[in-house]
Amino acid sequence: MYKLVLSLVLLMGTWVAQAQTQNALSSQEKKQGWELLFNGKDVSGWHTYGGKGVGTAWKVEGDALKLDVPTRAGNKAPNGGDIVSNVLVSGDFEFKADWKVSPLANSGIFFFVKEAEQYKNMHNTGLELQVLDDKIYEGAAENKHRAGDFFGVANARLREINPVGEWNQVHVVFRKNKLTITLNGFVVQEHDLSSVDWKQRITNSPLKNAPIAQNQLTGVIGLQDWGSTVWYRNVKLRKLK
Repeated sequence: MYKLVLSLVLLMGTWVAQAQTQNALSSQEKKQGWELLFNGKDVSGWHTYGGKGVGTAWKVEGDALKLDVPTRAGNKAPNGGDIVSNVLVSGDFEFKADWKVSPLANSGIFFFVKEAEQYKNMHNTGLELQVLDDKIYEGAAENKHRAGDFFGVANARLREINPVGEWNQVHVVFRKNKLTITLNGFVVQEHDLSSVDWKQRITNSPLKNAPIAQNQLTGVIGLQDWGSTVWYRNVKLRKLK
């Protein structure tokens, strides 16, 4: 009986240790070809959109990459700026990340971002998955701006967002033109990017002149600075064959 209890205690300890390990790849993930885009220690692997280096407002706090904005700063934080991955994604992929926000915060995770002079801002080129405190729109009519929405393109099919200050888990799969977004275990977006419906959505959106409108589905991944505090961790990418 003593050995059984001891074994259970040790097993539970292992589970807890694994659950608390952030910004790390499991042995299975390594075999599957996952890579970390945020190492949990510094901002290496990222740079300011259209520039070099990373603004000092982006910092590592605990186990998270934090955009530190003590006071709401309009649409951009002092010494902040949108950041993008050094890694270029040019095919099918999977992406995972955890995010949480401060009260009334606004940010986003961007896909298919092209850095080019004709695209002054990241949001002129990339497809944005909204990261948000939905209280910003409390009482407002439905729009395509809430957490889990593709900004200006598509609403999430349901809203299962954890409270401010708690972590949310997003899992993105892009395979054979099919884009699926799972948020906190719920599928919130499913689109065929070759379909008439999707093309009409893009045509009627702020991305009508972006590369994605010409079915250019390659680029870097971006994290948005929209002048408020937000955290990211466990940012992982797997390129699919």
